Formats: sequence, C-alpha cells, structure tokens
Amino acid sequence: MKLLKKIALGLFILLLILGLAVVFIVKNIAGRAVPDYSKAFTIEGLKDSVRVYRDSFAIPHIYAQNQTDLYRVAGYLTAQDRLWQMDLLRHVTTGRLSEIFGEDLLEADILMRSLRIPEKSKGIYEESPPELKILFEAYSDGINQFMENNKSKLPPEFKILGYEPEPWKPVHSFNLIGYIAWDLNGSWNSEIVLHKLKNKLGEAKMAELIPSFDSTQSVIYSSSKEKKANSNWGSEFILANQQMQELGLSVFHGSNNWAVSSEHSQSGKPLLANDMHLGLNAPGIWYPMHHAVNGELDVTGVVLPGAPFVISGHNKKIAWGLTNVMNDDIDFYKEELNPSNSNQYAFNGIWKNLEVRKEKIAIKGKDTITKTIKFTHRGPIISSLKGISDETISMRWLGNEWSNEVRTVYLLNRAENWDDFRNAVKSFIAVSQNIVYADTAGNIGMYCSAGIPKRKGPAWDILPGNTDEYDWKGLVPFDSLPHYFNPENGIAVSSNNKTAPLGYPYYISYWYDLPFRYNRISTMLNAKEKHSPESFREIQTDFHSTNVAYYLPILLSILEKANFSGSEQTTLNLLRNWDGNMAADKAVPAIYETFFMKFVMNVFQDEMGDTIYREFLGDKILVRNAVHRIWKTGNSVYCNNIFTKNKIEGFDEMVISSFKMAVNELVENYGNSTEKWEWGKLHTVSINHPLGKVWILNKLFNLNRGPFSVGGSFHTVEPYSYKYTMPFESTHGASQRHIYSLGNWVNSLVVIPTGISGVPASDYYCDQTSLYLNKKYRNDWFSREKVEQNAKYTIVLKP
Repeated sequence: MKLLKKIALGLFILLLILGLAVVFIVKNIAGRAVPDYSKAFTIEGLKDSVRVYRDSFAIPHIYAQNQTDLYRVAGYLTAQDRLWQMDLLRHVTTGRLSEIFGEDLLEADILMRSLRIPEKSKGIYEESPPELKILFEAYSDGINQFMENNKSKLPPEFKILGYEPEPWKPVHSFNLIGYIAWDLNGSWNSEIVLHKLKNKLGEAKMAELIPSFDSTQSVIYSSSKEKKANSNWGSEFILANQQMQELGLSVFHGSNNWAVSSEHSQSGKPLLANDMHLGLNAPGIWYPMHHAVNGELDVTGVVLPGAPFVISGHNKKIAWGLTNVMNDDIDFYKEELNPSNSNQYAFNGIWKNLEVRKEKIAIKGKDTITKTIKFTHRGPIISSLKGISDETISMRWLGNEWSNEVRTVYLLNRAENWDDFRNAVKSFIAVSQNIVYADTAGNIGMYCSAGIPKRKGPAWDILPGNTDEYDWKGLVPFDSLPHYFNPENGIAVSSNNKTAPLGYPYYISYWYDLPFRYNRISTMLNAKEKHSPESFREIQTDFHSTNVAYYLPILLSILEKANFSGSEQTTLNLLRNWDGNMAADKAVPAIYETFFMKFVMNVFQDEMGDTIYREFLGDKILVRNAVHRIWKTGNSVYCNNIFTKNKIEGFDEMVISSFKMAVNELVENYGNSTEKWEWGKLHTVSINHPLGKVWILNKLFNLNRGPFSVGGSFHTVEPYSYKYTMPFESTHGASQRHIYSLGNWVNSLVVIPTGISGVPASDYYCDQTSLYLNKKYRNDWFSREKVEQNAKYTIVLKP
C-alpha cells in the first residue's frame, strides 16, 4: 500500500509539474503580445515628433505634424492591436486561407480567387495619385516596422497556427474594398435558390417568392420637397460560405442611419446616428481611431484594420454614416459550351474563348495543388461553387467594375460641406451604400452612392448568355442616383428598406429588407419635437417591434377562431396583452419567434425538400419577404401540405398548427410555466474568436466571450439577428453605435461590442462588451483639451 501511495504521489507531482508547465507556456504565448501603452517605441522615417494619447478604453488619438507621420504611426498602432486580424483579412482577399488552416478551407479559397480582388486592387493602386500612394506606403511601413520590432511578441494566433506574417504591401489595404463589396452583395444566394426552385417546382410557385415592393410606402428617397437643393433623378458553395462565417469573415448585412436637422435638435445643430449591422465576433470588425494633423486633418471614427482612413465618423465640419443599399449587384448567365472545345462558349453567333487560369493553392501540411478557374467576358464560371452540375453558369459582379472607395473615404475624412461630400462619394460604387450626412452649418442629407447596373429588366433568374442582350450597358450616372439635401421634414432615415419610389426609372433591387426598423425609427423621430443624444440613444437601443404591430393582429384574429386549453390558452392570453417589446426577460418574444420559425418550416419545407429548404433558410431577406407576402395576401400555394391525403390546407391551418408546435416545443424545453419561457434563455449572443470553436484553444487562451442573454430580434432597431438555420443564437448585430452631436462634439456617444485590442489576453480585448450589452456608451473625446484631460496613456514618438 505504501508503494502504491508513493506511485500515486509521484504521478500527482508529475501531472502538477506538467500542468504548471502548460500554464506557464500558455501564459507566455498569450501574454507576450500585450503591449505596454505607456512605453514609447522607435519608428524609423518620422519627420517630426508625434504624440499619441490613449483614453481609459485605450482608443488611440494621434497628433502629428504631417500626414505621412500620422499614417506611419497609425499603421504601427493598428498592427500593435490587430495584426493577426489584418493578416487573416489579407489571406481571405487573396484566397490563401488553406495555407494557414488546411484543406478544409479550399472551397473558400477557390471562391475568393474567382472574384479576382487583387487584380482590381492593383489597378486602383497604380492609378492613384502620388500623394495618396505616399500615405499608403507610410501606413504599410508602420505595419512592417511593428512586425520587425516585435518578432518575438507576435499575437498568439501565429504561434498556434505555426506561421509568421509576411511584409505588408499598400495593395493589401486596397484589397479590403473587394472584401467589403463581396460581403455586401445583394443576390449571390437568392437568385440561385430561386433558379433551383423553378427547376424543381415550376415557375408559378417560384414566382410567389419574388419580393413585391410596389405598395411599399416606406421609401428612403421619397418625393418630398427639399429646402435647398434639387434631387436630380433621371452545396459546395454552402460549405465555402459556412467556412467564411465560422472565421468571422462573412460579416456585412444591414444597418441603420439617420439624422435630424437643426430645427429638430435641442442644441440647434444637427444630430446623426449610425449603427452598421455586422458579425458579432472577436476581434470586432472595426478599430476606433482619432487622426489629427495641425491645420490639415482632424477626424475620428472607425477604420477597418489594414486600411488607413476613417470609414464612418466625423471631422470638425461634417459627420457621416453608412447603410447597405441592398443593391442587386450580381447577374448570372447560362452559358453554352462548345461540344468540341469545352474552353469556348457561344456569344453573338461565334465561339468565344474562355479565359483559363491555373491557380496554385498551398495547403498547410500537404502539397500545393492546382485548380482551374474559367472566366467569360462577364466573370467566373461559378456552377461548381453553387452545387450545379448540369448547367454552366457564369457571374457578373459589381465588385469587378471600376470603383475607388479608397478615394471616397480619403476625401470624406477631409470634407467640409455638402459639395465636398458629394464629390467624395462619386467613387463609392462597388460598396453600395446610403450615406447619411450632417454638417455644423446646419445641413443634413443622404446620397445613394451605388453602382446600379443598367440592364434589360430586373434580373432574378439565370439569364441567357449566348448574346449580349442581357449584358450590362454601363452604370446609372451619379447625378441620377437617389439623393436629397435638407429634406423638407428635416429628417433623413435609412435602414436597408426600399431605396426609391415608384417611377424611378432604374431597377435597383428586389432584395430589400422589410421596413420594420425604418418605420420604428421614423415613428420615434417624429414623436419628439426636439432631439438630443439621449433620445437618439433610446432609439438606437429600442426593442419595440413594428413587425409585431403588423403581424400580431392577424395572428390573433386567426387563433381566436380555434379552441385551445392549458398552455396553449395561457400563451394566447399573453399574446393578447403584448405591446411588442422584445425584452430578454419576457416570455412573449420567445413564443412569437418560435412561432415564426415553425410557420416557415410548415409552409415551405414540404415543397422544397430538405436540401433546397436549407439553402432557402440561408437567405434571410428571401425568407422574410416570402413570409410577408403570404401574410399580406392571406394565402399561398405553399400553405398546402403536400403530404396530407385528401386535404388542402390554407393559411389559417398553417398559422394554427405552427402556434401549437411552438407552444409544444417551449413546454418540452422549459416546462409548463410560461414564466420560465424567457426570451433571453433562447436568444443569446456570444462574441466568438475564429479559433474559439476549438474547445481546448478557447479554454487555454480565453478566446470567446458569452453566451449572454439578449432581447430584440432582426426586426427591432437594436438588432440581435440569428441564422434561420440555427435559431436563436444571435450572430449579427450593431457592430458599432455612433451618435454625433454637431452642436458640441463632446456630447457624442460611441461604443463597439468588443474592444480596441485583438489580443485575447489584453484588458482591452472585450472591455466595451458590458457597456454594449447594457445599452451604454463611452464618450467620444475629440477636442485636444478633452483628449489630454482624459488620457490614461501618453507617449511621444520622435524622429
């Protein structure tokens, strides 16, 4: 027995030593990249001294004497906080994920290489004026100096994945244009799903799924008068997409922005708000930053790590914010290949040669492989990426058209008035945005800055590719894009809903979101005569749903016809007394959202079949609009269950059976007491790191945060959206909240869901998460006086 005890003690001591060694190694790897913000460092190439202040959230405020110094330091600081995120984005845009993650990311690499993002980036960079190139060279040099000076202190992800970052080049920053443009595309998924459904179910059933906005009154650019300016209007793929989402790389979806004029503001100057609805991941997609150069520049807001300029923010004179236009920026074409030569396709009566590219893709731990990607004059052949084996489908994408969003944000950072703003947004084309504007002179406005293709009719299906009949005939001229300046009602609002009213001569999209967020924002803006940052905060964090206000009366009118008892009757009583508040501690939102998912399943799954139904669920805009159409008309051919014999169901039967299924599911999961059906128990959000899905890495390096109980939904102004394929785990929401007070910038409020740092061991990794979840904000220090008063860290960098 004594011997066994000695052996056991020895094993315990050995395991303890091994455990302590593991803890020491992990702490060393995790902590060595955490910077000391109070310690100055050396940057070669500076012309003058640069002072950097960081506030209590470590947000950098850079004061330089010239712009090259500013951006050289900005590159260094961004790399200090977000280097691995920047490198990950670089690997995405160049189609090189497989070389750091392995063969599982091969499909994602093929997809990204088909988009030819670096090719366009190279062209834009080469045609940029010398003074702009100098700034990008300085920014890249700052990044590279950080990497050179901190080879032994790189973020832990490099050690975990076993590679080192390559030098940064200016063109890598330009690649981010393509990254944003691709994630904002309006029809990559929906039109192919509709095509598959037409082949399976016929054109009549497919046509019922095409959104109709003819009767929609909630239009961003209505025909309202202006005070000062004219509006001159003239299965493989699924895998690739899932891989991108799991890495936190498929992020761009919806947004809110709005502004009120001086007449509607307590300060006598405009107010502007923006929250872009993107993926809720760690590190967060945005990097808050303040850039200042004496007499030349003073701008604050958020940058995309790897790009130097503020994308959404304000300077001394103007503020701006962005929402997705939901532009239909992709068309698909059915190509006829030459039976005698598969590298030729039919076009205008001749056989035209395909462009054939041999792409060498490095695979971590394996040999480099070669994949063939073929292109027509329109773009890549994407059939295999879409799981289509019996047709040859090509794609034309707006992201491959000329645009220069880098020019736009550079000029926006320096704009002083509406004319400057208007000149800046002319080149914001591939990343189609409704950009709201306000200035300290008291003006507000909005411009649909988008590349809207001129095409033959709205394109929702695969088009014939054998002629040029359906090819794009250029883009809508900038002056003919919807816009307004100083609208008569003094309010500007955009929330991804319909862009232009009936009568606008160009087709923009079918793929708008429903106007529930837009309507709620408009209602709350009109409810007060004078607004303040606090009233804007109430709007931006509002959980009351106009979706509920629309659907609930119809739902109740049908349920009142049925006979219920027990939990079903109790649930019906709760619905009768509901005000539409989607708070996390209430049971009714859980009932409502569970009913919605059951209704979608009951109506569509039987006709579509499991495979296409899952693809259908993957396009939330398509699903929402299909459901809305049924509730507007009160019936649909989809309401009949094809598996029931000698019976034809209608809309009412679908509603009642879905309600019963929802109640039954809640009872099974949470018990008979409706008090336990809290929405926040079902509806949670986690701030996940791309490597956090590996359990042991998450535990060792504390990569993920959450889950946290949250309220709201995709139809509330404060949105916590979930995938319909995985209800009700929220994966998207406001990626930043900005409220700008143009009467006094010090009253502005901002917050992001994570923190400035991308290093998991840093105190600033997710230090704003609690603020964000609790509807709170931080101050956006802007004046030099306030920046210095609230500085927690200060360093001076000398030549």
